[in-house]
Amino acid sequence: MRKSMARAAFAKAAAISALALISGLGGASLATAAEIKVLSTVALKAALDEDLLPQFARSAEHKVTIRYDAAAALKKAIDGGESFDLAILVPGGIDDLIKQGKIESASRINLARTGVGVAVRAGAAKPDISTADAFKRTLLNAKSIAYGDPALGGASSVYFANLLQKLGIAEEMKAKTKLTPSGEGAKAVADGAAELGVGQISEIVPVRGAELAGPFPSELQVYTTFTAGVAANPKDAAAAKALLKFLTTPAAAQILKARGLDPG
Repeated sequence: MRKSMARAAFAKAAAISALALISGLGGASLATAAEIKVLSTVALKAALDEDLLPQFARSAEHKVTIRYDAAAALKKAIDGGESFDLAILVPGGIDDLIKQGKIESASRINLARTGVGVAVRAGAAKPDISTADAFKRTLLNAKSIAYGDPALGGASSVYFANLLQKLGIAEEMKAKTKLTPSGEGAKAVADGAAELGVGQISEIVPVRGAELAGPFPSELQVYTTFTAGVAANPKDAAAAKALLKFLTTPAAAQILKARGLDPG
């Protein structure tokens, strides 16, 4: 209860701070509202949907529409001609789109990064994942485990599937593995469909009914960086750049951190 109240208090303080900062952004009070189309990796969904985008939309009077998917899937869509104003992908994807002339190079910025962690159902005992050996034992002893289908291209899902091979337990884990849509390993745990969930920490922290048991041990940890860029030909360049500027404010950084992301 106290944990929930503390989170609520933090979110309220961050929201107030964010609103104060965005009101001072150039172009935040534009006479004509614009519609900004964003394509973003699933890892930022909670921070964007529940905190940042509603604050920006209220203060800047712009409408933000957003599509979430694995970064690889979004990159493929853009390669295929899908329009957008702002993209939040992984660095390699943004860099390739800059080379293609689809993203303005000067707008490129790293927003945040996150590591990979393990989820358990809220209130459940947290397993020992402090070392590589303990992590391996925990996986082998688990009754079931859920993580995103690697075929969908999610960075943490692909990494974890390869890690199981590296640990030499891929075959043993198959029978008790539940593959989910990208970013929904923790949701499967909260729903009771799996004992453990694996995913990016930013995808675990916001899920009601699930808790972060902890990050992967340091020797097995991997971080994914999320990089943003404005389209080379957005519908409204000033609006798209105002949104990107807002996402890099100190107040936005506080919110990202509260959502399991390391800003910058």
